[in-house]
Parts: sequence; structure tokens; C-alpha cells
Amino acid sequence: MDLQGKTFIVTGGGSGLGAGTARVFAEAGAHVAVFDVNEAAGERVAKETGGRFVRTDVTDSESVQNAVAMLAESGPVHGAVHCAGVGIAAKVLGKNGPHPLDQFARVIEVNVIGTFNVIRWVAAAVRDTEPDVGGERGVVVTTASVAAFDGQIGQAAYSASKGGVVGMTLPIARELAQYGIRVVSIAPGIFDTPMLGQLSEEARRFLGAQVPFPQRLGQPREYGMLARHIVENPMLNGEVIRLDGAIRMAPR
Repeated sequence: MDLQGKTFIVTGGGSGLGAGTARVFAEAGAHVAVFDVNEAAGERVAKETGGRFVRTDVTDSESVQNAVAMLAESGPVHGAVHCAGVGIAAKVLGKNGPHPLDQFARVIEVNVIGTFNVIRWVAAAVRDTEPDVGGERGVVVTTASVAAFDGQIGQAAYSASKGGVVGMTLPIARELAQYGIRVVSIAPGIFDTPMLGQLSEEARRFLGAQVPFPQRLGQPREYGMLARHIVENPMLNGEVIRLDGAIRMAPR
């Protein structure tokens, strides 16, 4: 699918992977709709990319439904890149006792339920668009993580949530194939996003050095470049693609 003139939603588009994707898609000629709970950040990226900002909570059904419907009123929606997510670090048995259940549930709510919530409402809108000459109507790209495969100590909640994203990719891609909608997930390694923003520069350099090549943190733009290729390559479907510089995470 050629991105020129197409409308794509980017959730979590106010920062990190989402902001990087919004910029790459805008450069390719797409109309970008930034969905985020952070209004200031979302408005800033929307203005920068010539797009539109819609405040959206991905865990809230009505919020996502209304945001997608509002966008669809101005023209066809061709897909989404879902980058919204959260992460925590907590051991199952920590110094203060067992892993707080509410924290575990919150990560699942945002990363798994939020992903599914976005997919279902975006798919409903894309289904109503006219297919191209190849029968394609749209594409949904989701965000997993290498933690789904190489989860470290303290990542039980995060790894479980990203494993959920991996697990839903193929069955949803198979179901939506009848409508000409592709579904692909990207599993990033260690990327320079706000999740790592609180670390010292020394810690960030240490993490980057763990990557075989290139020995640095991934850049959000590189995630956006892969998302663009997924949209443009019609044979990519039902797959989870690692984007990690060949890293395999150690136990801790």
C-alpha cells in the first residue's frame, strides 16, 4: 500500500516510537492522526507532521470508538500503527513481598487489552473503505517486544503483556484477511524512548553496548521505517518481526 494520501492513526504518537513513526509516515505523504493521552505532546507532534491530534485512552472502548469515528467522518481510514504502551520492573517476590497484582493488571490492561481495543475499532473503520487493485483495504501494525521472547527477571508483567500481543497477531491476521486488512507486529529491542529516558547516560551507553550491531540504542525513526515498509510490502502479514540489532536479552 502506497502511503501517499492515505490516513493512518498512530497511537502513542506524542513521543517515542509513535512520534518517530508519525514523522516517517508524514514524510511519505500520509495523513497522520496522532492518538495519545498526553495532549501537549500529541498536539506538538501533530503540528510538526501536519496531522491531527485526538486525545484517546486506548484502554477505554468509547474513547477509541469515538476517536476513530471522528476521523472517519473526514474520509477513509487506512490503518494504524499502535505504539501506546507501558512497562514496569517488579519481581514476583520482591523485598516488600509478592508482585502487586494491580500493577500486573495495569500492564495487561494497557498493552494487551489496549492493543486489541485499537485493532477492533480500526478494523471496523478500514473494512468500510474501498479496496485497491490488489484487494487491500488497510494495515494494522502493533508493538510487541523482544521481552516476549527473552523476558528478564523483573519483567513478568511486561513480558506477559507483549507475549499477548504476539499471540493475537496471527489469528487476527487470518480473520481480517477476508476484508483485505493485514496485521503485523514489530518486536523492538532496546530503543531510545521515554521508558529509558530516566536512566543516566552511563546506563544508556551500557545498554546500547549490549547490542551486537549497531552497538547503540535503537532510534524511534528506525521503528517508523520498518512500519512504513510493512505497510508498503503486501506480502508481510500475520508475522512478528524483531527489530533488535541481534540482541538476545540476558536473564538480568
